[in-house]
This record gives sequence, structure tokens and C-alpha cells, in this order.
Amino acid sequence: MALRVWASSAANALRLSSAPPFPLSRCFSTVLDGLKYASSHEWVKHEGSVATIGITEHAQDHLGEVVFVELPEPGGAVTQASGFGAVESVKATSDVNSPISGEIVEVNTKLTETPGLINSSPYENGWMIKVKPSNPSELESLMGPKEYTKFCEEEDAAH
Repeated sequence: MALRVWASSAANALRLSSAPPFPLSRCFSTVLDGLKYASSHEWVKHEGSVATIGITEHAQDHLGEVVFVELPEPGGAVTQASGFGAVESVKATSDVNSPISGEIVEVNTKLTETPGLINSSPYENGWMIKVKPSNPSELESLMGPKEYTKFCEEEDAAH
């Protein structure tokens, strides 16, 4: 309690404001370097022979609180730009498309019990599937971080 009062007093003394000194873009979601992005708002991180796939922070932000995740079985196949699962939120249900083609080698079973990991940690704990890419060159057709950020800003401006 005393710390909160001190911090409040210090902020007042320094005339600190919680408002940013610059206008915020509507696309304030985190976009990470080292990932590739699909226009349907999935990300892929290719490391060695495995690619990890999930939905972006931008997508989960627009969906709202995720309450259920439908995932495929390991051993199945995914095709670039085709659906492999679904995310249900308090607002809507959305299909999730694979940014690349390949064999599903692992599924994040934690999402069955804790679907909110997609909201709290979309790039770390909220990943959805891991795939062994059948055509790694498909990664070249995806957007990098700068292109994806621009894409989000343009998409949000249109809505």
C-alpha cells in the first residue's frame, strides 16, 4: 500500500502521465522477427527440419478471449492455405489455415486444457502444431515482419 502511494506521489511530482506522448497505431500487436506470416494471420517459425505454427497476436487480439481450440491429430498432413483446425472465442469461431504444407509431427495438447494460452502467449506457449515441411520453398511466399505489420495496418484501416 505504501509503495503504491509513493509511486502515485512520485508520478504526480514528476507530472507523469499514463497517456503516450504520440498517437498509437491501431496495429500495435507484437510482430516478431524470425517468423513468417500468412495473410490469414498465422505465423510459422522454421527451425531445422520442423516448423512451428500458431496464430498471430493480431489475430488473437481481434478474436478476443479464446475458449476452445480444435486441433488435428499428429501424423496427418496439412496443405498451405488450407484449414487444419479452429479457434473459438467469445466473439466467433475462426478456421486456422496452415502457412505451409507438410506432415504434422506434434500438436500442442496444452491448448485443450488451457485455450487461453493463445491469448496470453501466442508466439511461445500458444503454438498450435509442429510440421515437417514437405516444400520449404513455400516459406518464401509468406510475409516477413515488416510486410505483415504493414498488411495489418492497411487491413485495420479498411475496417
